Amino acid sequence: MKCLFLYNPNSGKGAVKRHLKDIRKRLSTVYDVDIVATQSAADLEARVRDGADRYDLIVFSGGDGTFNNVLQGLGEKKVKLGYVPTGTANDVAHSLGIPRRIRGALNVILKGHTERLDCMFINRERYAMYVAAAGSLTCVTYQTPQRDKKFLGWFAYFFRGIRKNLKLEVFPLYGTCGGRDFETNGVLAFVMNGRSVAGFPVNKDASMQDGLLELAIIKQAEKPNFFQRIGAYFSLAAFMVVGVKVKKRDIDIMRGDHVRISTNEKLTWDFDGEEGLRGDIDVEVLRGHVELCVPKHKKV
Repeated sequence: MKCLFLYNPNSGKGAVKRHLKDIRKRLSTVYDVDIVATQSAADLEARVRDGADRYDLIVFSGGDGTFNNVLQGLGEKKVKLGYVPTGTANDVAHSLGIPRRIRGALNVILKGHTERLDCMFINRERYAMYVAAAGSLTCVTYQTPQRDKKFLGWFAYFFRGIRKNLKLEVFPLYGTCGGRDFETNGVLAFVMNGRSVAGFPVNKDASMQDGLLELAIIKQAEKPNFFQRIGAYFSLAAFMVVGVKVKKRDIDIMRGDHVRISTNEKLTWDFDGEEGLRGDIDVEVLRGHVELCVPKHKKV
């Protein structure tokens, strides 16, 4: 059996490069292994697209953005995947119980237990694994310089990113989720398939196999006064701590297998921490689209 190992040399703190010899040795106990360092997101996507036809298993290391790139490259093709999380937040790994340590992640892959997982298909052109998010703070993952994430880890998002995006801009949101129509204004919106967002278990009872999405909107007045602006920060904090079970009038939680949202055409959505599309989005669940090596006794 043949295995392709793809790694992002700039992900996390570059730990994978120091472990390549051991990675090859361990994967070679089961597979004929080819190891490739990807040069860009486009390069990664192209290698996944080509590798899906030539390998029995594609293993990749990197963060949530890398996982998203793999989904774009995979498209409608089917191949077993293995994931070694080496990014900053690693929300997909948190959601699935995949160890962050390289040795632990390889153990999961070599044991060979796989599950078919749902992912999101957005506007019938882009894929996302765990979240589609909009609002001022959601851009910090891709606006924070890689060198800062390498040296500061998750704290780089605060020191370099969040501080520059504290103004919560208001945008219109109207659409439908799970047969329920809504029309409101908000400062943050999350369409979630996973349990973890930005390292917080905001959706901890969710499953990537239930065919459902959770939509969370932090609402705001169209022209908020000082106290309403301050209240939005408290609501954001409450959501990150309590998650979808939070009970606040200005936080709306909905569930369904299809989410349609119309909004400002300039509003940017990020998908799995990567800059995505602008304006309206139509999100559907692709049941069992991704076959991934996961821990055998963990809820997925």
